[in-house]
Amino acid sequence: MRPVRTLATLTALTGLTLTPAIGSASAPGDSYVALGDSYSSGTGTKDYLDDGSTCQRSALAYPSLIAAADGSDLNLRACSGATTADVTNSQLSALGDDTDRVSISVGGNDAGFADVLTECAKPAWASSCDTAIDGAETTIASTLPGRLDSLYAEIRAKAPNATVVVVGYPRIFMGEDCNALTWFSPEEQTRLNATADLLNSTLESAASRAGFSFADPTSAFTGHAVCDDTEWINGLANPVGESYHPNRAGHRDGYTPVVSSPLTGARADVTPATTDRAEASAAEQAERQRGYATEDRTITPKTVRLPDLDSPEMKAAAQRAGVDLDSRASIDAADRVWTKRQVAARR
Repeated sequence: MRPVRTLATLTALTGLTLTPAIGSASAPGDSYVALGDSYSSGTGTKDYLDDGSTCQRSALAYPSLIAAADGSDLNLRACSGATTADVTNSQLSALGDDTDRVSISVGGNDAGFADVLTECAKPAWASSCDTAIDGAETTIASTLPGRLDSLYAEIRAKAPNATVVVVGYPRIFMGEDCNALTWFSPEEQTRLNATADLLNSTLESAASRAGFSFADPTSAFTGHAVCDDTEWINGLANPVGESYHPNRAGHRDGYTPVVSSPLTGARADVTPATTDRAEASAAEQAERQRGYATEDRTITPKTVRLPDLDSPEMKAAAQRAGVDLDSRASIDAADRVWTKRQVAARR
């Protein structure tokens, strides 16, 4: 078991090396547009383009690494916080008849990804985690398919000649919460992972209906979840906006090989030379994205929030549960009791 970490002890991610695949099937200079949300923009890498936006685009995100591996011409339109509506309204203008390749990850924000994690991170006696998950799953099952069908149809209409790959989401948890300031129970983690699986199956079905490929990162990230020995997904991070997103290794070793195969026809295994090329493109990519400043300003970042034990709501919940907020032992003991009650109620 890994030791418990406090927020103060979390350190910045180390620089990681990456690079190109040999023998890629795509021709140098192919036009590649990366659409979507924070899982494509690069939130979690802690190294972002100076493009004047809050999109948290990174030269170390998998679209940049794939482009650096085969010399394609990337337009990194993905933006932290984007929903299906945001992609439609602010990102599709980058597509055209000459677009050769498109990748897109979107749907997590439609389901309220950040709000669900915020709720489930609270102690069980103050949390409505099950209700939050139920709401997300209802949205994924009943509302999201129609939104995806409409969005994918627009992508095909605007980029009729492109290879399009829909990109899924990894399971975030592995059954242990080693962060001192969150209270994800094993049962909640299991439910959250099942919700990620439901989201992926919904994305895959919509991709199939549109004639697009689907890149599923689940297997690649197995063994590299939050609190695993080698994390490819940040746990509770500093700043907190980096939390529960793929880190540099996750983009390099997780997403890049998985997405590059269906997108380019060849697996891109990143080498140091690739990373150098990707990082060298940052200034040019930032300048390109500044041209979309008006569109980017319409997107609001969605950020997980820390449990606030000093909030009036938390204090009221503690009083109802008989919890002493000045005692970590009291907080944790009540959390265990309420977790058992919630698990029993679901059976």
